[in-house]
Amino acid sequence: MTGLLRHYVFRLSLPECNHFLATARALADLSDDISGVLPYLNAVLPHARYYPSVPALIFERDGRLFALRPRQAALVPVESEAEARPVLDWLVATVNEAWERRAAIEPCYRAAKQLKMFDIYRLLPGGNCRACGQATCLAFAAKIAKGETDVAACAALLDPCYENKREQLLRMVSGEEV
Repeated sequence: MTGLLRHYVFRLSLPECNHFLATARALADLSDDISGVLPYLNAVLPHARYYPSVPALIFERDGRLFALRPRQAALVPVESEAEARPVLDWLVATVNEAWERRAAIEPCYRAAKQLKMFDIYRLLPGGNCRACGQATCLAFAAKIAKGETDVAACAALLDPCYENKREQLLRMVSGEEV
């Protein structure tokens, strides 16, 4: 591949605490630092949330959550590597296209609205399962509020019984009113 982002190393992260979930999180370690393209992606991707202090960009497309950091991309839900690869290839193409077109795109440096930890916490499943890498749901909510992680890290939110809360949380983190 040519462009800003040349390739990625893929891995699939399966949920550890909820064995009933059939979906996983795809992680891609990126060959190149994509920090410079994040403001351009923030300008062209609908409802993207940009955290310049991290830096990170979070957005949703086709029912999947994406989180971009300088050298890593994550997406959820996916069921297999075969399903994740074309989506990650689309992401690489999108990053490279935005980078190639950056002279014609007005970058958007607007930071995402500051989220409140307890507003996030009330929408989480509350099981303290640790699948997200945090000891508690409250700690996870604090990380989301600071822009240090994304909703996609909570595998339990993919359960259909949490669909309403997941949608409310996605609207909240995308800056829409809840």
